[in-house]
Amino acid sequence: MADPLPDDEPCRQCGLCCRIFGPGIAPTPENVYAWIKEERTDILSWFVAFMEDRPPVKCTRLLAEDLGSVVFFEMRHPETGEYVTVCPFLKRISKERYICGIHRVKPEMCWNYQPWIWGETYFNRCKGLARDKYRGFPDTDG
Repeated sequence: MADPLPDDEPCRQCGLCCRIFGPGIAPTPENVYAWIKEERTDILSWFVAFMEDRPPVKCTRLLAEDLGSVVFFEMRHPETGEYVTVCPFLKRISKERYICGIHRVKPEMCWNYQPWIWGETYFNRCKGLARDKYRGFPDTDG
């Protein structure tokens, strides 16, 4: 059985935000650079780089020196090239609990996502918001 979450951790690891917003993951060039250096083709294969000076390139074929020419990255299915409907790195570990399969090297936008921050990333369907401390508007005292 997985370790319980600390009492002060608002995330309930329900996976809802990753299931809904996960297909829109856009890594930074720094994220992609790290994956290239670590030879993480398991991650790179899910992304396409759109370049300023040439056609899109699968990130598995991207070189570190190419990163300066990347305009943006998109998540695409590695075999079909189609958009994905759920983050492929989301792993179900129990009936109501999910974890990130690439947690240690996940994209910056995933690290920074906090669905309980009103006006920035607020997601009212977040189960962490059901707890009294995070209900409705966050505490303005910090």
